[in-house]
Amino acid sequence: MSLKSRKILIKNGHVVDPSNNINDLRDVLIENSRIAGVAKNISADNCQLLEASGKIVMPGIVDMHVHLREPGREDKETVTTGTQAALKGGVTSLLAMPNTQPAIDCPENVRLLKDIIRQTASVNVLIAAAITKERLGRELTDMLKLRKEGVVALTDDGSSVDNAGLFLQALKNAKKNRLLLISHCEDKALSAGGVVNLGVVSTVMGLKGISRESEYKRVARDISLARKVNTPIHIAHVSCRESVEIIAKAKKQGVKVTAETAPHYFSLSEEEVYGYHTDMKINPPLRSQEDLEAITEALAAGIIDAIASDHAPHTENEKDIEFEYAEFGTTGLETELAASISRLIQTEILDWPGLVRKISLNPAKILGIDKGTISTGKDADIIVVDPEVEWLVSKENFVSRSANSAFVGKKLRGLVEYTIFAGQIAYKRQ
Repeated sequence: MSLKSRKILIKNGHVVDPSNNINDLRDVLIENSRIAGVAKNISADNCQLLEASGKIVMPGIVDMHVHLREPGREDKETVTTGTQAALKGGVTSLLAMPNTQPAIDCPENVRLLKDIIRQTASVNVLIAAAITKERLGRELTDMLKLRKEGVVALTDDGSSVDNAGLFLQALKNAKKNRLLLISHCEDKALSAGGVVNLGVVSTVMGLKGISRESEYKRVARDISLARKVNTPIHIAHVSCRESVEIIAKAKKQGVKVTAETAPHYFSLSEEEVYGYHTDMKINPPLRSQEDLEAITEALAAGIIDAIASDHAPHTENEKDIEFEYAEFGTTGLETELAASISRLIQTEILDWPGLVRKISLNPAKILGIDKGTISTGKDADIIVVDPEVEWLVSKENFVSRSANSAFVGKKLRGLVEYTIFAGQIAYKRQ
């Protein structure tokens, strides 16, 4: 039967769906883009059968932090290549960051990106628009017009809004227009010129360091402002212990704060930078082992709500140069699930329901979309994962247009066998 079959039956898989408290062997029936049933011993005629014995069946990943680079930097990534990479990594919904050229800061540019998505995307692509015009931190965007164009979130990701008064007004406007405000917490007066974490490694390597203070002081400011106006705020790419402590305290006080981290912050430490490996040059930087452990503990404790890739593709000539001049960022769409399995599942920091919450269900809730679940009647965005297969991350095997991965040369565990998007098999492992 063709891969385009309108009915698919996934048999004998270990279904993990925390939204319905399922963590057991089940069959899943898909009909006409929707989930038609989740139960034991389902039988159905005229359907494509996927045998999933020994496999994990879970909702597609909802990645709320992805740089697709289009429009403007199609040499790094495009919506086509980025969403194909997403399928390979098990990502069925993603939030595109607005630091494109031009920035997604007005209705015309939103429409430009929407047209590209409509014509070339392979997964569900949501759009984040900029907080300020051109992401310069000087003048707020028209949030009402942006919301009317379908934008779901606002962020100047890659830059923080330095002016506290302007950021406070942004929070008020975001609340009024029911838009999620995502904060890139970095005080560039403290981080400017830095290229690695400030510490022993930066000293030994003779490189200017980026202090944890440059992150956590801005985390504290932005959460304090959000609390003042009772507006939800989401903290992007948390990397250090002090940020975790500030977020934990705010949550206890009832502040509407959520937070994400990325696999490189709970898998890799600053010591990976030895040898001047530019694929390890990331912003915020890889931190100390103490920070890494604080991030993993925060995931286990529920202080950090979500795992996102912060997929940041760059061309080879932007990375294969002197460390000081190389671009910040690592790709992540194709490795985030395996890195999470390797670091969190294999070490029992999280169980499977815990991981699915962090990587699918919670991001969907934060973004306000009806995804991250295998409930009857919902969209059939499902992945089938072999949790035991071990593989070597190699530059030659990336679907993304760029291969600047911090995990190149690392062995990871877990591979996506099938990605089902909108009820169709959109990716099959070869």
